[in-house]
Amino acid sequence: MITRYALFEGTIHEGHDAAFRADVIAEMVPTWQAFPGALAVRICFGESRDEGAPAYPLMLAIDFKDMAAVETFLECPQRLVSRAATEAVLARHFDGRVHHHVTTAHNFEPVS
Repeated sequence: MITRYALFEGTIHEGHDAAFRADVIAEMVPTWQAFPGALAVRICFGESRDEGAPAYPLMLAIDFKDMAAVETFLECPQRLVSRAATEAVLARHFDGRVHHHVTTAHNFEPVS
């Protein structure tokens, strides 16, 4: 399985935490759910971090079957819809940058 991460590195505008989270869920998540080939869409909101670590107030993970599915997604017109929604939410609430990482995922069950 391939997981593509979007890491939102930066800060939320003062007093915007709740609005940012609500807008991500209402405006951005539906666009990600519509991506062709997406098997799972997960978002994580940053709660705390190690001292000196960069701030990631939002992390997005989308699972795909394989790299061919990722390539199909990267060319789809739905990305333009998603980009517009993301830019609108970020303009209201966020200062920083977004970077993407494509990984090969391995899942393991915990040992009891």
